[in-house]
Amino acid sequence: MPNSVVLLNVHANRIDAELQIPLVELQSAWGHAVNDSSAGLVERLGPQLRAYLKTHIRPQSPDGQFWTVAVGALTTHESQNPIQGVYRELTAQVQMIPPAGNDVRRFMFHYDVVLHQVMTHKILVSVRQDWERGQLAESEPVQVGEISLDIVNNRILPLPINRASGSAWTGFMAMTQLGMQHIAEGTDHLLFLLVLLLPAPLLTTGQRWGRFGGVRYSLKRLLLIVTAFTLGHSITLLLGSIGWVRLPSQPVEILIAVSILASALHAMRPIFPGRETWVAAGFGLVHGLAFAGTLATLQLDAGPMALSILGFNLGIELMQLAVIVAVIPWLMLLSRTPAYTRVRLLGACLAGLAAFAWIAERVYGQSNSLTYCIEVVANYAPYGLLVLALLSVYLTWRAKPLPLA
Repeated sequence: MPNSVVLLNVHANRIDAELQIPLVELQSAWGHAVNDSSAGLVERLGPQLRAYLKTHIRPQSPDGQFWTVAVGALTTHESQNPIQGVYRELTAQVQMIPPAGNDVRRFMFHYDVVLHQVMTHKILVSVRQDWERGQLAESEPVQVGEISLDIVNNRILPLPINRASGSAWTGFMAMTQLGMQHIAEGTDHLLFLLVLLLPAPLLTTGQRWGRFGGVRYSLKRLLLIVTAFTLGHSITLLLGSIGWVRLPSQPVEILIAVSILASALHAMRPIFPGRETWVAAGFGLVHGLAFAGTLATLQLDAGPMALSILGFNLGIELMQLAVIVAVIPWLMLLSRTPAYTRVRLLGACLAGLAAFAWIAERVYGQSNSLTYCIEVVANYAPYGLLVLALLSVYLTWRAKPLPLA
């Protein structure tokens, strides 16, 4: 049987709910021909639909006061179901505000949309986001209960909602963890930075990469490149999260793949020697727009959003720093040996191949065998780091390395 779904987003002073209602059930309960065709349904019956929904949604505080309910955007979706054929669904955005002084986390959820007429119907209620409890829309919704007919008493009982209190610190830490997870899973973001750092310890000789420039020279360049990339993506992360800068995701993702290709070409032969810092900052602006998309979907209030931006960016930097600290010492050790030329060229070629695969995937919207391989190989990154460490130690032992200074 098709069921309704109610997804709750818990805020400090309100709850935003998303209702997902099968039109075949709604038609039986409401009496209007809404399941014959979903095309133009909202335009034809929008006001009546909103009035109907508002009548059957009645949150109530423990002291007996009913909440204010406002029905917002309505959309319809249609898909092919192998069992039922064409399946049509109504999605409604609903805002529920408790009376002043009442706890937004404790109420009786009186809800009988469809169920007041179709007694076999069920409503599955879940919390999709509760920032103060550390639950984000990125994770799976947590079901809190089901509303159905009490057959014994022939009554539709309200669902008690009783959410434990949270804190701003819990929300902040959840966003920090999300930032760490986002960059850990963002193979393209890390690959751009690592490939850009491949030639960083080297001096330039004409139009070619030369010898190891020394520890002080290498660390200075590494620090400048990483700092520039951080500043770049932090700026657009902030501006994108608050809605001041917004670009469609497809061109942003394509530009990220292009940035990897540019850094790979630069690792083969210097195409912007001495300007790596500016390139890192410029492409960092592009990468930041991709990060901002994650925060924009959370639709948080001003206070939680400010803390979320800070925590998310902190998580990105912590994970980014951890990867750099784990990789760079071995690259610097290798760069003192003649074998580093082959290692650098191999790394640049593989990164360029990955960039071409991502560009093709993001332009045409279809995955390919190369991107699938990249995902598989990325799962073995810790083993790759171990191989890099052993290789650098072995080659340094075999060769007579250049002096550190």
